[in-house]
Amino acid sequence: MKFTPEHLAELNLLRQFDVSSAATGIKVHSDAAQELQSAAKSLFEKGLCTQVDGGYLTDEGIEVAERADKVLRVLSTKI
Repeated sequence: MKFTPEHLAELNLLRQFDVSSAATGIKVHSDAAQELQSAAKSLFEKGLCTQVDGGYLTDEGIEVAERADKVLRVLSTKI
C-alpha cells in the first residue's frame, strides 16, 4: 500500500495543528483549496479532529499527528 495524494494532504494538514497545545485548533476556510477542505473533512470523519473544517485534534488525532511528525523527522534526516 502506498501513500495516496489524499493521504499526503491529510498528513500535511495534521502537521499544521499545534500538538503541544490541545487548546489550539485550526480552521480550513471555505475558500481554501479543495484538497485542504477534503483533507479536513476526511480527518473529521475518521475521528481525528472535532469539526468538519478542522477544529481541534481529538486524543487519537494528537497521537496520529505526533507520529506524522516523527515520520517526517526520520525521513528528513540526512545520512
